[in-house]
Amino acid sequence: MTCDHHVLPDRYNERVEEHLQSTGFYHVSQIGVVQCQKALVNALVERWHPDTHTFHLPVGECVVTLEDVAMIFGLPIDGLPVTGITLSSFEASEAECLHQFEVAPRKSDCRRSGIKLTWLRDLKERLQLTDENNIQVYIKCHIMFLFGTILFGDKSGASVHWKFLSLLSDFASIGQYSWGSAFLANLYKSLCRASRFDCKKIDGPLTLLLCWA
Repeated sequence: MTCDHHVLPDRYNERVEEHLQSTGFYHVSQIGVVQCQKALVNALVERWHPDTHTFHLPVGECVVTLEDVAMIFGLPIDGLPVTGITLSSFEASEAECLHQFEVAPRKSDCRRSGIKLTWLRDLKERLQLTDENNIQVYIKCHIMFLFGTILFGDKSGASVHWKFLSLLSDFASIGQYSWGSAFLANLYKSLCRASRFDCKKIDGPLTLLLCWA
């Protein structure tokens, strides 16, 4: 089992810190690079039981809980469910980006159903933090980058699914979602997939798994 973990720190301008705190993503933004411990990850995957969503260890069963997510990453674990419509076309994602960012990626800036992280980072770095709108766009780009790396990253580590965009549309409501619950569910899903005999590589929120372990 391989566990590539290419998570580069994405720094943010200190001027947006107060706004970032209101979204619930301040603490997770403080996490730097976590080196992947392949032996540790493999040992945990071998002891993961998909039926119970627990690790079976010599001393008994244990599991990553919502309390762990809240304590380690500071993500909200109460509130609205993270659910909604999944955008399935380039045209739909283009329209959503125009609505929220006032600029849309080209097809070359997209990867299947996702937006390349390089496009989001470039957009964020070009923004002038002179008004409330630009500050909100800046933070949305930062959150999307967190989604594509630490929270909901895939094996490529190069893009983020645009389905999350609609949940960021109302800036004041971002902090009202139970992001911690969705994050934990994503970890369970990754572990269940990795525990299959035909799976050779694990993806997902390995940062949480490694910090917890």
